[in-house]
Amino acid sequence: MNKAIRTEIFSRLRELNPHPTTELAYSTPFQLLVAVVLSAQATDVGVNRATARLFIDAPNAAAIHALGVEGLTEYIRSIGLFRTKAKHVIELARRLLEQSAGEVPRDREALEALPGVGRKTANVVLNTAFGEPTIAVDTHIFRVSNRTGIAPGKEVRAVEDRLLRVVPAEFKQDAHHWLILHGRYVCIARKPRCPECPIRDLCEYRYKTPPEPS
Repeated sequence: MNKAIRTEIFSRLRELNPHPTTELAYSTPFQLLVAVVLSAQATDVGVNRATARLFIDAPNAAAIHALGVEGLTEYIRSIGLFRTKAKHVIELARRLLEQSAGEVPRDREALEALPGVGRKTANVVLNTAFGEPTIAVDTHIFRVSNRTGIAPGKEVRAVEDRLLRVVPAEFKQDAHHWLILHGRYVCIARKPRCPECPIRDLCEYRYKTPPEPS
């Protein structure tokens, strides 16, 4: 796939959704960080359901930390791996309170040093909260990048590095959101919705889903 085709792909995605953003509900960088940590192996809908009450009762690092692991567990019990996630969130809140008065750092190394925060989570926070042109590769973006031919790679990091190289600069800020939404709703894992895909004529996938017979 060449630059002209990639440019056309992202131009179409931008036209359909000029201002994409995460589907996680949050009001501050700290709330986004917590929501992303909770979203591992969970749906955004499920996380939002849990954090709707949590962020009202405990909107910042100090309030979250004051809940303790058991207190936080009661809010997030509906989310997968809730016990482990509760421990991570309480510990990351403690570290942020000690290191930066509860503020989330705009620094990859500092973010990845926090419990429960890996490269993908750091990329989401840097991009969505701070406007950095990072691309967090999750299962949706990995699938879309390989299936379409935008940025094929065998490993997550290889796909991320290639996306950062080949996505035209004007689209890099929002590429993460366009790709994840495309993978979540159109280029789904089983039976992709190719007939309704806005980039189907540009996609390199060999096994496109045919239209339903009329």
